Amino acid sequence: EGIRAQGAEICISGASQDEAQKEVDRLVSEKGMTMLPPFDHADIIAGQGTLGLEILEQLPETDTLLVPLSGGGLLAGVALAAKSINPAIRVVGISMERGCAMITSLQEGKPTAVKELPTLADSLGGGIGQNNQYTFDMCADLTDDFVLVNEAQIADGIRAAYHDDQQVIEGAAAVGIAALRAGLIDNPGTTVVLSTGCNIDMDLHKRIVGGEDVDLMAE
Repeated sequence: EGIRAQGAEICISGASQDEAQKEVDRLVSEKGMTMLPPFDHADIIAGQGTLGLEILEQLPETDTLLVPLSGGGLLAGVALAAKSINPAIRVVGISMERGCAMITSLQEGKPTAVKELPTLADSLGGGIGQNNQYTFDMCADLTDDFVLVNEAQIADGIRAAYHDDQQVIEGAAAVGIAALRAGLIDNPGTTVVLSTGCNIDMDLHKRIVGGEDVDLMAE
């Protein structure tokens, strides 16, 4: 609704990011439209890499970076920038157990389609693109470890951000906090957690911070 209010024409196609991409490809081919990639593009990766520069400017003693992982643009950019400054820095990609395409693809050794499942970290869902040009290889080369968190841990991260830090964050932004609180990061040292957005339904947020056991699979 916010995008439509700015005057854009909205076209919702398919039941997943991969299916939507097929319609994008058709529009580019048949109508000469221009695709703006969400992650697998050199400029996107470079832009997100500025976060890595900013972190090490402000906290050069950082040992570990916890980065939410979806298509890999954020992780690739941050890892490249940070490791260019400090090759010893540890970069950990964090995603949800329900449908992480990048980790599955890396395990398979090639871009692999993964079924999109209901998850609190919904913006980390979707594929990495069968013709991935950049992020697959960069995530493989630059990431020191990958960690998956479950839905209860993500909810705990959302609650902690709200009660401890007065921050309203979405599930995807809570995965690093979730991993830390669940003890999934060994020897973290001085750690920076990237918290990347607050696009969450406020009724859902209220239920989570109120302590309700939210199971999207059952809804």
